[in-house]
Amino acid sequence: MPRLSISELLSETEAGLDLELLAGERGLSRFVQVPRIQKPGLALAGYTKNLHPDRIQVLGATELSYLSELYQKAPIKAEEHVSRLCALDICCFIITKNLDPPENLLREVESHNIPLLRSHHQSSTFISLLTQYLEERLLAQTNVHGVLVDVLGVGVLLLGKSGIGKSECALDLVIRGHRLVADDVIKVRLKLPAVLFGEGSDLLHYHMEIRGLGIINIKHLFGVAAIRERKKIDLVIELVEWQDGNEYDRLGLEENSYELLGVKLPLQTIPVRQGRNITTIVEVAARNQLLKEMGYHSAVEFEERLEQRMAETARIHAQSIIGDNLE
Repeated sequence: MPRLSISELLSETEAGLDLELLAGERGLSRFVQVPRIQKPGLALAGYTKNLHPDRIQVLGATELSYLSELYQKAPIKAEEHVSRLCALDICCFIITKNLDPPENLLREVESHNIPLLRSHHQSSTFISLLTQYLEERLLAQTNVHGVLVDVLGVGVLLLGKSGIGKSECALDLVIRGHRLVADDVIKVRLKLPAVLFGEGSDLLHYHMEIRGLGIINIKHLFGVAAIRERKKIDLVIELVEWQDGNEYDRLGLEENSYELLGVKLPLQTIPVRQGRNITTIVEVAARNQLLKEMGYHSAVEFEERLEQRMAETARIHAQSIIGDNLE
């Protein structure tokens, strides 16, 4: 399972977190493995039942002002609550708005080796930045061999054995005005709640291998409008060799799925043989997926119309038989 050390979090510069260390330097080797954060308001009031120590605890103006007032009115109780909270082995505290922490909190985090960090951001802004960063670093990810293209806004993941024509199909799609995301190795990341995003590896970005031609750079050949950094995966299309005698879906009523990182994606299997324009079929499949997402299913509608026609024919035939018998 991916994890991130508090030391790495502190040294992060590209996410715009702007963190500084206030106390608990000996705890910088602690790890965070959960992309969610928590605000420990109730825990500061003494209720720690639903506190998650493995989550980063964010302290804003509300939490610190409550703690300050509690120290003034009931210092012993305040000491007990902070001590009980820190004894839960919290992975990290982060204070927002550049607020100053109370002295007893500094003492407790030092004694329990809990890192205490601070950011100048407002709580809402910081939580949004931190959640986005943690999701990028901590959520499940994997590598997939295939091609990912953006076809009319639909993220199409092309799968199939080596040499079946995935890259050639993607190149033809780019020539038609669609966009390449990644070829050969696709880094797939899970984002909450159940969305998969794909992007290319750092080394292979914008590049594509075409047998007989070699490695080409799509960005240089077709411009920046022909590529994109990442894309949500909406549809999986598997290219397979045509086998005589095999039964292939002719109506489009079969609803197959491809599971990746626990997420089920709609799957279309397209047999490949000489004379079939695979690029056009992939483009139409993307258009059809758009219709399905809008609630319009062509095959289901056709089946319903066919059943209505058959029922109407049967009714007319039955009336005809009854009428003949009456005569």
